[in-house]
Amino acid sequence: MNPQRLAALRLRADVYATIRSFFAARGVLEVESPILSEAGNTDPNIESFATHFSGRSDAVSNERFLRTSPEFPLKRLLAEGVGDCYELGRVFRNGECGRQHNPEFTMLEWYRVGWDHGMLADEVGDLVTAVLARVGRTVRIERVAYRALYRAAFGFDPFTAPIDSLRAPLREHRIDADGLTRDDWLDLLMTHRLQPDFDPDTLLFVFDYPATQCALARIRGSGDDAVAERFEAYLGARELANGYHELTDTREQRQRFELDNARRRARRLREVPLDARLLAALERGLPACAGVALGIERLLMALLRSDAIDDVLAFGFAGA
Repeated sequence: MNPQRLAALRLRADVYATIRSFFAARGVLEVESPILSEAGNTDPNIESFATHFSGRSDAVSNERFLRTSPEFPLKRLLAEGVGDCYELGRVFRNGECGRQHNPEFTMLEWYRVGWDHGMLADEVGDLVTAVLARVGRTVRIERVAYRALYRAAFGFDPFTAPIDSLRAPLREHRIDADGLTRDDWLDLLMTHRLQPDFDPDTLLFVFDYPATQCALARIRGSGDDAVAERFEAYLGARELANGYHELTDTREQRQRFELDNARRRARRLREVPLDARLLAALERGLPACAGVALGIERLLMALLRSDAIDDVLAFGFAGA
């Protein structure tokens, strides 16, 4: 075996051991949830793999989706009273393949009961610091509000600036503007203009996104001052984690799922079945909590200072 590939496999095993030791010391329970689900991910920017169970079943539908994250079943466990928990396992996203993406990859997701997203970001910093220490590396940890980051870089308020102002810094990239929304332009500014200049030796937490980018996070405030209580963590130019002060309102969650499917219809994408079991769990009562998902391959790539996901996989998609 190629020595570099073997070293990457050993590093992955060491990272797993570090993660499990980290959470064991903090009393966070490791759990394992289903990979196949009757419901899919409604997010219009994420596509699920679908398959069919060929045997007899009492389930409503034999169609099953491969999970894009373990979020929904973990929240169902939280609603049942499992307490602080995490899962380290494989997830699947259709259509995502390239130098830095693989259709199947490993996600670490965990939840803390009674915490908000600020408290959880501190723990993300502690975990990433512990993992980096395994290769003798240290980083600074910094926080910045989403609004302040864009104001400093571009001189406009990302929450209120006209779309023409958002497009102006991206002219040199020759982007096809057809169908792009305000949030699309903000995302492009992040990926094309901001991320490439992030300090490689800084773990940067970007906080309080526009309310229109709330995903499954709570919203704080109203009008132009409304923000989604979420963060993203970047190690240099690489996004590592996405965390939320979790939404617990059943009605609001259903509305967001339905809005996702409306956007799917507008894009001529397939509508995805809503997770009725999650909605029922929210109705029973999801405790106030914060949750975060961290991409293991991205973390390993950062540890090895690599830009190729195949460098941290036993077998990439082309060789699977």
